Amino acid sequence: MRVVLVTYGSRGDVEPMTGLAPRLRALGAEVRLCAPPDFAELAGGVGVPLTPLAWPIRALATGAVPGKERAGLSGIAAELTAMAYEAVSGAVTEAVTGAVTGAAGGGAAVVATGSFPAVAGARAAAEKLGVPYVFTSLSPCYLPSPHHPPGPWPGQVIPAGVTGNRELWDLNAEHMDALLGETINAHRTSVGLPPVNGIRDHVFTAHPFLAADPVLGPWQETPELDVTQTGAWIRPDERPLPADLEEFLAAGAEPVYVGFGSMRVRGAEPEEVSRVVVEAARSQGRRVVLGSGWADLALTDDGDDCFVVGEVNQQALFRRVAAVVHHGGAGTTTTAARAGAPQVIVPQLADQPYWAGRVAELGIGTGHDGPTPTAGSLSAALQAALTSGTRARAAAVAGTIRADGAERAAELLLGRATR
Repeated sequence: MRVVLVTYGSRGDVEPMTGLAPRLRALGAEVRLCAPPDFAELAGGVGVPLTPLAWPIRALATGAVPGKERAGLSGIAAELTAMAYEAVSGAVTEAVTGAVTGAAGGGAAVVATGSFPAVAGARAAAEKLGVPYVFTSLSPCYLPSPHHPPGPWPGQVIPAGVTGNRELWDLNAEHMDALLGETINAHRTSVGLPPVNGIRDHVFTAHPFLAADPVLGPWQETPELDVTQTGAWIRPDERPLPADLEEFLAAGAEPVYVGFGSMRVRGAEPEEVSRVVVEAARSQGRRVVLGSGWADLALTDDGDDCFVVGEVNQQALFRRVAAVVHHGGAGTTTTAARAGAPQVIVPQLADQPYWAGRVAELGIGTGHDGPTPTAGSLSAALQAALTSGTRARAAAVAGTIRADGAERAAELLLGRATR
């Protein structure tokens, strides 16, 4: 059987798929990943062939794809839905016809997460070809529930007085229909599929997977959805830390790590963000490791108390730091929690405020108030995270974080697909 993993988004959307893929292969499945071309090296690192999907995500996010800055949301969504449909259709058809070594027997399944228009295209391809499809959320807050409200969507205005979670989720569904329903249904019609009402629930299905740790991001049961929470899908990473980073770590007390992953910090230029985070760490008497990332963090002076890294094994690094300051992506939050490192989350968008809230509720760190830190506000947040009580709580919670989410998901997916 071939399992086609589909996502369009930043590294936080792609890396969980590279955690799931090796576990599926260990159970005898053939795996192909459809994802942005930015992540060919990441896929290759776990031996998974990559079918490039749409535009490089960083170029799209920074307005570097010619013409897309004028296309608008509906135009980009229409193209992305169609491109995901074509990529998934090709990958599934190849397997079903037995054209790929190991695919004889004709079985296939589709697992999708990430950008909603891309997931809608993957859903349509699976439906057209009659193969199993599983939607996966990487955060509980994306799934409709009476226990929490939905996050904001572009252009949505909440009427005054509407505060109940069920009402808010109903408005969310209506807004998604207004925003993307016509675009997605036009594509469905073009490939011979009937239009659907309630595009959100059609794409999410009534039986989604939730690839989040049940301690960090617990799911509260609700009759609306039959959610299977597997635990987070963690990529195996045995890479050693670079020698010069090892030398820096050994040269003094534990530093603070600061990095914002595939995010730019809102309201500030990279030079200002770098200055702020270095000043905040120094105010707490800490050295600092800067993860350059999309925020382009860099050295601010020639002091020997700062070090810059690019792509690095965070699972190893976070066990060697005093605290982790980050944007609050699901993957980074989980990695820091597993390492027992206190966290300061500076949320920018999407599910990041949710994870900031969970870290604070669990007592393993704190959430920064707002997306744009100052030296003073970040220093105060770091001071709270570096207390002995927070460090002890982070160490205790680390032992409760599941490490087998991807294994469990692989077994469940193949069981569901063969049925």
